Amino acid sequence: MEFKFETAYNQEAITIMAKAIRKTARKKRSKRSHIFGIIVIILAVLLTLPLGDKEFVLNFKTIITWLVVAILFIFLIFEDQINGYIARKRMLPGLNTATVTFNAEGYHSETEIGSSEFKYNTIMLLAETAEYFVFVFSQSHAQIYNKKSITGGTIEEFREFIKGVTGKEIHSI
Repeated sequence: MEFKFETAYNQEAITIMAKAIRKTARKKRSKRSHIFGIIVIILAVLLTLPLGDKEFVLNFKTIITWLVVAILFIFLIFEDQINGYIARKRMLPGLNTATVTFNAEGYHSETEIGSSEFKYNTIMLLAETAEYFVFVFSQSHAQIYNKKSITGGTIEEFREFIKGVTGKEIHSI
C-alpha cells in the first residue's frame, strides 16, 4: 500500500506543527515555563499594586514592570504562533511545499530543492490534529502532512498503516 500527501508549509501549518511539538515532545518543559510565567506575572502585579494604605505610584520602574508583564503575557498566549513565525523565517527557500510518498520500507519526500528518504524508526512521536498528521523527531524538529491531500487510501487506513509501521500511538492534539 502506498499513500501520498502534498503539504504546503504555510504559516498555519507551521503554527500547528509548533503546537504539536509543544504538546508532545516539550510537554513537561512547556508546563513548567507556563507556571513560571504565571508566577512572575502574579508577583509583578502584586508588587506594583498599592496594597494596604500604600498609594499607587506611576514611575519608571512601574511602567517597565507592566511592560514586561504585557510582553510575557503575549508570549504565553501566542507561543505557538510566535514559534511558527520564527520557524518559517528560518526555513530554506524551496521548502514551502512537499510531496511525500509512504510505503512499507519508509517514505520519500520531494521539495523544490531536492528529495529525501526517511525511515520510520527516526520518528519519536506521532500526532494528529483535525487537518494534519505531525511526525515529531525531536524537541525542535517535525514534519506535517495535510489530510486533505491524501491519495492512495483513506485517512483511517493511513492512521492504521502509520501506527503499524512505527509501532507508536498517535497523540490527538
